[in-house]
Formats: sequence, C-alpha cells, structure tokens
Amino acid sequence: MKPGTVFFWCFLCLGLHIEVFSLDFTDPGNHADVFSHAAALVDRLSDEQALAQTFMLGWVGATPSPLILDWIRDRNIGGIKIFGWNTEDTTKLAETVGVLQREALQGNLHIPLLVATDQEGGWIRHVKGATSETPGNMAIGASGRPMDAYWAGYYIGRELALLGINMNFAPTVDVYTNRDSVIIGPRAFSSDPAQVGILGTAFMKGQHAAGIIATAKHYPGHGDTNLDSHGVLPQISASFEQLWERELIPYRLLTKEGLTAVMSGHLAFPNTPAALTPASLSSWFLQDLLRGKIGFRGIIITDDLMMNSATMSAGSLSQAAKEALLAGNDIVMLSKTPRLYDPIWTRLVDAMKQEPQFRDRVRDAARRVIALKLEYFRGEQAVPWIPDLTKLASNLPDPEGTAFFLNLAARSVTWVKGEEVPLSPAQAGKVLLAGQYEDFFTIGKMAYPGASGYWYDPEGGTDLVQYAQDADTIIFCISKAEGLPFLQSLQALHKRVIVLSVLSPVYLDTVPWVDGAVAVYSYARESFIAGFSALLGRISAEGTVPFPLNKPRE
Repeated sequence: MKPGTVFFWCFLCLGLHIEVFSLDFTDPGNHADVFSHAAALVDRLSDEQALAQTFMLGWVGATPSPLILDWIRDRNIGGIKIFGWNTEDTTKLAETVGVLQREALQGNLHIPLLVATDQEGGWIRHVKGATSETPGNMAIGASGRPMDAYWAGYYIGRELALLGINMNFAPTVDVYTNRDSVIIGPRAFSSDPAQVGILGTAFMKGQHAAGIIATAKHYPGHGDTNLDSHGVLPQISASFEQLWERELIPYRLLTKEGLTAVMSGHLAFPNTPAALTPASLSSWFLQDLLRGKIGFRGIIITDDLMMNSATMSAGSLSQAAKEALLAGNDIVMLSKTPRLYDPIWTRLVDAMKQEPQFRDRVRDAARRVIALKLEYFRGEQAVPWIPDLTKLASNLPDPEGTAFFLNLAARSVTWVKGEEVPLSPAQAGKVLLAGQYEDFFTIGKMAYPGASGYWYDPEGGTDLVQYAQDADTIIFCISKAEGLPFLQSLQALHKRVIVLSVLSPVYLDTVPWVDGAVAVYSYARESFIAGFSALLGRISAEGTVPFPLNKPRE
C-alpha cells in the first residue's frame, strides 16, 4: 500500500456477502473519474446514508456536544459548520476538529467530514482567537488589485487549513447596490459587478491554492436590500434582466473559472419566475438558472435553514429542508444540532421511501458531495483531516499574512474629503480622539502623543461637545449610523474635525462640513495603523472608494 493511501470503506451486507469499496486518495485523478468513483460509492449506500451526506450541522459551545458526536458516529453526516461561538480558543478548536474527524473516520463508512466556516476577512471572521484580523473585501476593492484578492484568499485559507477547516463560505460576491445595507456593506468588494467578479475570482483562486473549497455567496445576490435575511425574507424588486447584468455577473465569471460551491440565499425576487419563493428553495434559481443557463457544476449549499426567513416561507424546518433539496441544494445547513429523530430527519427519510423523485434528488446530491470530497481531500494541497497542534503557535497568525495584510491596509486607505496634506502633531495642536475601538485610541495616541480620548456610547447620551471645547483638532472614528449624531454635534464648535471612517464610508456624504476624512475598511489594528499613517503623511492614501459617494438615495 502506498504511503498516505486512505480508504472509503462501504459495507453492503447481502446475506453472508460483504462488498468492500475503496478509493486511493494519493491518486488525483480527473474530474470525470472523480464523479464516476463517487457515483459507484453512493450506489452502495443506503438511502439514510446518502441522506446523511447532505447534512451539515453546527453545535453550540467550544467543545462538541454529545449530540453532534451522535450524528457523526451514528448517521455519518457529510459536514459540520463552525460558528463564532465555537472559536475563541483556536487550539481548542483544532482539537475539536480532530475529535470530530476521528469520529467520522472510525465510523462504519470512514468518510471524512466537510469542515466549513465563514472567514470572509474583515468584518466577518467566525474563527477568532489567534487568526489574522484583515482589512476585508472593501479594502481589496479600494486597492483594486486582483493580486490583493488572491493573497487575501490564500493567507486566510492557509490559516484555516492549519485548523483542519477545509471549506470556507467565501468569497462574498454580493454587489454593493444598496448603500444603506447594514448586512453587506464592507463585506462587498465593489458596486461594480465586473470588479466584484474579477476580485471574487482571484480570492477563490487563492483559497484553492491553500487547499480550501471556496464558496461564493449569497446567491443570487444580497446587495440590493438593507434587510437582514436572518430575521425576515427580503424582497428585491430586480427583474431577471437586471439580475443577469448585475448580481449574476460575478457568478457567471467565477463559474467559468472553476467555482467549486455556491451558497443559496434566503432572498425573494417577486419580479422573476420564482415570485415570492426564496432563491434557496427555488428550482428556477438553482436548477434552471444557476445550473442550466450559467452552467455551474459544483455543489450548492443552503444558508442556515434555521434563519427565520427560510422556515417562515416553508412553514416548518423539516419542510424547508425537503424543499431545499428538491430545489437543487446538495447540502442543507443547520446552525444548531437537532435531535437524532427530530422531524427534519424522519420526514426526509419517509419522503425517500415514498417519493422516487425526492429519493433520486437526494442520491444525486450525495454523489456531488462525495465527488467534492474526492477532489479536494487528496493530493499535496489537501487540508489535513487531523490538525497538527504543534504548528499552531508559530503559524497563527500567519507570519507572511501579517505583513501582507498590513501592506493591503496601507494600499487601500483612501482620502475622501479635504486635501491630502500631513497633519503633524504640531499642526494638530491639542487633539481629542473620539471613537469606539480600543485600537483606535491606542494607535491614535501613538500618532498624536498627549491626545485625550472620548469613548462615545449611543445608549448613554452625549457630553462630547463639552469634552471637545478645549481641543484644537478632533479626530472622530465612525463605523455605524449611530455615530452620526455625535459627529454632527461637533459642527457648531467650528473646530478642525477630521473623520477616520471604519467599515463602509457611506456616512461621509452626510457630513460635507468636516475638514477632512480618510477611509479604512475594517477595525483591524492594521487598518488603524494605515489610517493614522496617512493622516501623519507617512504614507500616501492611494485607495479609491469602490462605490459612488454623494449619490442620492433611490
């Protein structure tokens, strides 16, 4: 047996006959062979075993619950989803991934798990602890360089691989159409669909180079609504023609470049044939459009089905899961672990027994899942199933990535208002720093020694004006709309006011009176270093806001 050879064992008992099916993971093979191998394996699985490969479950807490272990050990589910509540301690997370993979590999099928998370960069960073805080997608859009997107995807992916995470729900390729969106905002690369597609493709390629399965989201596009699909079902008025030339351009580009996975969004488009059916439950969106017209051949996974927008539309969680699979999803994702004989499982098992069409769809989905595992779980770039804990301390955060992300922050920092002139400590005089982030105050006081600080609290009223009376210069950090009243209260003082915008700089078009404004695109320490370096004139601010400011709201 060659070193590194691993077997999928499938036992099919027919009387005294036991058939063994094995696959060599050291042989990369070609796509056609991968799918034929997957089809042969799934043909030997029972209906329940095939159904289990379409399940991806999360759990609550830092350690795996007994229930998630039961699902892996007894049901052989296809994947697990890591959420932010699992990840404060990265060493503990790596240990947990190892425990869960061992359970899968010691089960009766020996099929390793897809291990997924949301590590988009910037604002959305579900795996916390020792991993890199990065400037994010909008910073990449501000730099405008595809290589920045590639290396961001690569270094984020390399950190995930160390932890045994082999699938990332990124890149986010939502087009930043609605500037009031509080759910997308700085998660978007740009308001230009072609630019989103180019940068999203580069990010995907970087993920693939790190061995990570990249997943584009939120199909067909979450950028034209300010509603959060976690709580309600957003209705987007775009027609098919608008979608085709705007939201779908990134998916069209990524598909041509080998996109591996797509996450379907809980979004309704009433002016399309899907009407009020969420895209995640719509065969028109998933099969007719994504697979048929666009030509996507990878796997489709739902956004969390426990989001109210999905279950309210279907009537129940079990019905939503059934509709999702029938519509064309290959994996149904649940953020929490149901009981083993919860209706979501029993109803789907019964449907497989009674409805041949549903049974065929589930087995087709299982073939796609197994094919994906065969394609990505073998070869030199494959993510280790069991993380090597000895490598974590020296590689998290990634040393090369740390230098890259600081450079990215510097390349993306953007002068938005006022002249790009250095503001030295001597020129600034007495400085007041007003903001809400510890790194803002730490870096700001290093840049302007002797500066005082004011932490504003939207819930606690304001005495900011009183604090600002004696200041010559106020440097105000804003990241959310809640900060605008505090900023606007400074206008009457006729002091020098400089704004350091964090996340989306969309709020800057409401304060034309400020003396200057510089934009960074995350609250990572590197972004604050870049922002204050630009204010001091130590670096030039060469970034460009990747969407039009001062544009009237529609």
